[in-house]
Parts: sequence; structure tokens; C-alpha cells
Amino acid sequence: MSDSPEIRNQVNATLNARSRTLLEGVDRSHARAMLKAIGFSDDDLKKPIIGIANTWTEIGPCNFHLRVLAARVKEGIRAAGGTPMEFNTITISDGITMGTEGMKASLISREVIADSIELTARGNYFDGIIALNACDKTIPGTIMALIRMDIPGIALYGGSIKPGVYNDKDITIQDVFEAMGAYASGRITFDELHAIENAACPGPGACGGQFTANTMAMIGEVLGICPMGMSDVPADVPAKDDVARALGAVIVRMIEEDLRPSKIITRTALENAIAACAGSGGSTNAVLHALAFAREAGIDFTLDDIEEISKRTPLICDLKPTGKFTAIDLHNAGGIRLFTQRMLEGGYLDGGALTVTGKTMAEEAASAVETPGQKVITTLENPISHEGGLHILKGNLAPNGGVVKLKGDENRYFKGRARIFNREEDAYHAVQAKEIVAGDVVVIRYEGPQGGPGMREMLQVTAAIVGQGLGKDVMMVTDGRFSGATRGLMIGHIAPEAMVGGPIGLLEEGDTIIVDIDQRSINVDLTDAQLAERKARWVAPKPHYTSGVMAKFARMAAQADDGAVTNTAAGLAR
Repeated sequence: MSDSPEIRNQVNATLNARSRTLLEGVDRSHARAMLKAIGFSDDDLKKPIIGIANTWTEIGPCNFHLRVLAARVKEGIRAAGGTPMEFNTITISDGITMGTEGMKASLISREVIADSIELTARGNYFDGIIALNACDKTIPGTIMALIRMDIPGIALYGGSIKPGVYNDKDITIQDVFEAMGAYASGRITFDELHAIENAACPGPGACGGQFTANTMAMIGEVLGICPMGMSDVPADVPAKDDVARALGAVIVRMIEEDLRPSKIITRTALENAIAACAGSGGSTNAVLHALAFAREAGIDFTLDDIEEISKRTPLICDLKPTGKFTAIDLHNAGGIRLFTQRMLEGGYLDGGALTVTGKTMAEEAASAVETPGQKVITTLENPISHEGGLHILKGNLAPNGGVVKLKGDENRYFKGRARIFNREEDAYHAVQAKEIVAGDVVVIRYEGPQGGPGMREMLQVTAAIVGQGLGKDVMMVTDGRFSGATRGLMIGHIAPEAMVGGPIGLLEEGDTIIVDIDQRSINVDLTDAQLAERKARWVAPKPHYTSGVMAKFARMAAQADDGAVTNTAAGLAR
């Protein structure tokens, strides 16, 4: 291409239509002057301006390497003829804050991440945007922002951590939580617990199983908002730098073709995403975030749709926490590309869905290469389970629904007595004190979107129960979230939540709770009249926060079956 100013400016005019508002003309001299102070030249400011939303932090391994990855992304943008401008946003580590009041900040951070990226992008008129994410809430938060902005955009996952090794066995952070429970029950020594703690996280990257981060990274590729084959590249390998550089050409091409999220994240794409989660044994948090994507995009998508998709989708990935293998094992087996190809072969995905590369999902998956002898992804003829890992339960305890993740070998029916806890810490202490026994139903409430606020995950509680060998003998129910060490019936996202007078808030110690997976039901053995009588006596507790961001979220957040988003007409009106 000619390098003459006339040709260059003509080309730029087709790529920097948005940023010209901020940077072109005599009346924008002051803006250019301030950017020149940073080191940008006249030529830089005539090129398409690509924002890089970086969720880097040194508080935790998931996002720690993103500062280096951003430098590679900028190299690729410059090589493709664009000008990168990096900015940062926040992140809260679920794994670090787990089991404390601090984890209430996690889900709330998803909204702050989306809001902050939106504000920065709107204020600076980027022509395109690349969002670097890694941990549980930075992935959905960045994707929500891209949906809102609807300018050419890509979300790139920083990659999975390498597994730790203890006694010649691959371990993840899940093993630390389970070891805590094992130590409390006297099954291992403190030295063994400490050795597992020291080995579990050997470097940068997000938690290594099909927990929320890797589930949402897979969903990013299957949604089409990340180029296929890029998310599952591990964090700490040279190939991650290569995919980061490659994004420059992709984003510039997207600007040329005006390929925006609204053309990619459609109802079909959301159906594909849920099928991928169900087929891989992904986190139940994907339900919450997929509903949030739908609300941001104005797409009619509900829990009933999710149940229908999961029910017809086989589970074909043997991944932790319910299976044997880590996310890196999946990558080495052939990756998300191979998984997607297999799902397409079975008709469980729509291959016509568009991706950020301009190719369809089917075109991207066609180049999958299966590693001979791999055991991570099963054949369609011999799935781990004939139903997906996600199940949506409804009944008089969850009129709007609750979510459970199953591998297929858990109890299909459970009837037990309710043990009531109004916060996570109380439940954890009861488990550690061995006050929970086989046949109990641990109910942890007032942990929902508004009640928590923020829907803490109960991994510390679930792992402690598993560590004591009670995983299949105790059921757990919450209006918050369960994650990670799933071995039995753990029903979360109960809606409506206790704080708004949902039935879970009406339960009393000793009530009988019945779950029937085949019937997709969850009920308390009470009549409608008994529930109504309790509802008449029920009084909402005082909120935990009366000012600041936590109180703001509690006032504005939707229920879990609406994705717990704040960007809704009802929420904005409160």
C-alpha cells in the first residue's frame, strides 16, 4: 500500500470515524496536545484508536501476567496500522476472598468492570476495543461492556494456570479447599495441608479446572467474541504472546468490516454458549452470566431455555472439578476447537454463528486436530452423561428456579432436614465443628444479589463437606452460589432470594426439603397455606450496607434468574 499522506489519510478516514470526533480539526488541538505529552505523534492520532481494557492486578495469579500480554497486543495493533491506548480497570479474586465478607465484592465488581470500560470507551471515542480478562468476573464484565458499546471488540482470556503437583498428582486450588476440610476432620496432618497449599498454584493464570474462569473463557470463544483457539492457550507459554499479537490484525479487520458485537452475540450464540457449558461440565455461574449477556443485548433468554438446551446436550468433557483433567489437559487434547467440532458433529451447536474473525463457528472448528489417545473429550457415542451438567430446578422453594451442576453419578433424589444459616460463615463453622451429618440439608440464605449483597460462592463450605467425606450424603441450598468442589446436590441461585421474601427466607430449622432431579423439582414439605402464614410473619432484616457501592448494588440488582444485572429499567428506577 502506498505510504503517501493522501492515501494514508484516505484509508484512515474509513477506520477512525469514531475517534475523529475527539482528535481531528483545529478545535481539537488541546486534545492532541495532551496526548502528545504521553508520546503519541500526529501520525499515531490519525490511525484508528484501539482501546485496550486491561484487568491486570498483582493481587492474585489470574490476571498478574496481563501487563506483559497487553504489550504483545499493542505490538500487534501497531503492526496492523492502529494506535493502541491501554487503560486499566478493577478485579476481585474469588479464590482469595472466598469465605470472607470481601467476596461480596466479587459479583459487584462485574458491574463496575462493565461500567468503567463503558465510561472509558464512550469518553475516548475508541474505534475498536480489546478487553483482556482472566478471572471469574473480569470475563463476563468485559463482555458485558463490549455488548453495551457495540463497537468492534474482542475479549481475550489470559489463560489457565499450570496444575500444581503433589505426590505425583496434578492438583488445583480445589484440592486446597478440600484439604482444609480433610485437616479439620483429622484425615490429614497440618504439614500435608501446608504442602498442598505450597504446590497448588505454581505460577500465573486462572484456576486450572472447568471452574468459572475457564468455563467463561470457553463461552467467550463459542459466543464468537474471542477468536477460536486463543482462549485455551495457557497463561505461561510463548504461544500466548503469539495469539495476543495476532489480535491486532483481527481488530483492524473488524473495524474495516464494521463487525460489531450485535452481529455476533445473538440468541443463537447464547444457545451455543450454554450448550458448550453443559457439554463441558462448566460452572453454574455461566447461567448467571449468560442471562446477564442476554439482558445487556436485549435478547429474550431465560432459565427455561437453559434447561431445555442442557437436557438435550451430552456431557463429553472429563474436566475438574467433577472429572479428572485440567484446562491445560483440554488444550493439549485438541482444545476448545476440537470440543466445538465434536459438538457440531452431533448437532448440539449451530455452526452458522458468526465469530470475530468473520468466519463461522463451523469454519473455525473445521481445522481442529485431535491428539491421538487423548481422554479428555469423549466420543458422542460414549458420553460421560447423556444430559448436560446444568440442571434447572423449580418448585415451591424456588418458584423462579435454582441451578445445580451434576456429572451424572450423583443422587437423583434427596430428602432431608433443613439446617438453617443466615450467612456463609455460620455454615462453615458448623461444618468444621462436625455439626452437619448425613441426611442434612445445609441452607445458606441472605446471600443473594440483594441480601448479601453480591452472591458469595460457598466453595469453602462445599469443600469442607467434601473433605469430611459427606459430599454425597449432605445436600446444600443457597440463594448465593455454589462452585468448585461439586460431588453431590448443591443447589444455588435460588430465586426469588430470601432478602425479597422468597420462600428460602421462610424456612425453619428441621423443615423437610425434597429434591427430585428427574422431575427437576425442589420443594419444602409445606402447604401453600403454611408458606403464606410464614410470609405474613416474615420481616426483612436490615441491609448489611447502607451506603457506598455495596448498598448501591443491593438497591439496583436484579434477581439471579435475570442475571443479577444492574443495567435494567427496574434496577435503574429503584
